[in-house]
Amino acid sequence: MATINSNFLKLKAGYLFPEIARRVREYSEKHPDLAARIIRCGIGDVTEPLPQAVVQAMHQAVDELAVRDSFRGYGPEQGYEFLRQAIVDHQYAGLGISADEVFISDGSKCDTGNILEIFGKGNVIAITDPVYPVYVDTNVMAGNTGEADASGAYAGLLYMECNASNGFVAAVPEERADIIYLCFPNNPTGAVASREQLEAWVNYAQAHGSIILFDAAYEAFIQDPEIPHSIYEIPGAREVAIEFRSFSKNGGFTGVRCASVVIPKGLVAKADDGSEVALHGLWSRRHSTKFNGASYPVQRGAEAVFSPEGKAQVQQLINHYMGNARLLREAALAAGLKIFGGINAPYVWVACPEGVSSWSMFDRMLGEAQVVITPGSGFGSAGEGYFRISAFNSRANVEEVCRRLQALLA
Repeated sequence: MATINSNFLKLKAGYLFPEIARRVREYSEKHPDLAARIIRCGIGDVTEPLPQAVVQAMHQAVDELAVRDSFRGYGPEQGYEFLRQAIVDHQYAGLGISADEVFISDGSKCDTGNILEIFGKGNVIAITDPVYPVYVDTNVMAGNTGEADASGAYAGLLYMECNASNGFVAAVPEERADIIYLCFPNNPTGAVASREQLEAWVNYAQAHGSIILFDAAYEAFIQDPEIPHSIYEIPGAREVAIEFRSFSKNGGFTGVRCASVVIPKGLVAKADDGSEVALHGLWSRRHSTKFNGASYPVQRGAEAVFSPEGKAQVQQLINHYMGNARLLREAALAAGLKIFGGINAPYVWVACPEGVSSWSMFDRMLGEAQVVITPGSGFGSAGEGYFRISAFNSRANVEEVCRRLQALLA
């Protein structure tokens, strides 16, 4: 009989967001009269239409595919040169990144999980707590952990607690870590790392031969000019870091799917025989073998994000969502809650009322206010006692959420 990958059996009952969807579905079935009243501020999914520049570029690309002379079949697995160069010109100008160090994909969620395939067993994996669940679950699937304890923490992972006292930005650990996951602006807490904090991480990685996996999916939402948008703004980061970016949140591509990974050619790790091997070539080989590239119309749409019209329209989207975040912050404060985030990120991280657990707050918000939030404990044990509100929604919905939140806690 065929055998399975038993590491999947270590996973907790369900991935966080499908579990939220299940609970919302059950509530809707039990209360059909209230189902239409539900407002979803849980999953970080965009709600506003694609920028018009993107739509026009994708239409034009489809028209090209309708004519034999301009038709395209398989594209380059690593991505079309026009998009790779546009990413360098507009996101990494002056940072020493070349177009052939950029790989185009169909999403950062996929990339942050798939990247594990080029690393060996036995690496010490460091993650923050709370954390984006994909980082943990994909390491479990890959066999990089032991079993989970009663709190949900997995043996073999180095957890770095983030809390109110450290501004939800973990300090470098005393222990050695081989692979380090950093996400800034942070999902779920909305925290950002200063230049000095990122310098400390780069210095740590250089001293220990570590690789930083830097998830910058929300960098476009940074409002503070002093906060770095890329890890490569830090000297030495090219030798220790891989950066992930996405068009999902800035360009509204959650349903379109397009992202990028930067792997500098000088970034190396050790083989079993002790020799140093460039990670760029390994990822290129993996990418070419298991991925046929994002579609041509999608990549033309992504390129249009960087056009003058696209930039202006993307900025309007960012202003809209950050305006929502401001309203949510103000409402939570007015309701007497302690809040974090929502200033340089589209997530507001809120402390539950005293004595109320994360899932209890979820149930209360859904049952009494018909608002879906994300319980902080779903992001790790250090997230207990908090919940996340997503600012990805219409302005009318956010204003209604603000009214309901204040009425609930009045």
